[in-house]
Amino acid sequence: MKLIIATIKPFKLDEVREALTDMGVRGMMVTEIKGFGAQSGHTETYRGAEYVVNFVPKIKLELVVDAAMADQVVEKITTTARTGKIGDGKIFVLDAEQVVRVRTGETGTDAI
Repeated sequence: MKLIIATIKPFKLDEVREALTDMGVRGMMVTEIKGFGAQSGHTETYRGAEYVVNFVPKIKLELVVDAAMADQVVEKITTTARTGKIGDGKIFVLDAEQVVRVRTGETGTDAI
C-alpha cells in the first residue's frame, strides 16, 4: 500500500476529487494549508497598500491506495491539477505499512 500526499491549488480540488473518484479511489483526507516553495510567496495590493504574502493557500490531499494503482493515481493528480504555472504543487509517495478500519477492524487493503 502507498500513502500519497499531494499539495494542489485550492480551485483544483473538485476537479481532482472527481477524477480520482472516477478511477475508483474510495476516500481521501483534505486539509487547507499554507506554504511556499519556488514561488516564495507573492506581493498583493489591498486598498492601495502593497503587502507581501509569505505563505500561499494550498490544499493537501492524503490518500492510501493499493501499490499497484499508485502510479496511475499520481499521474491522474498530476494531469488534473496542472495549470502550467508556478505553485501547481507537489506529490509525495510513501509506503503505508498498516491500515486499520476502526469500525470493523479490517486491516491491509481490505481497510482501504
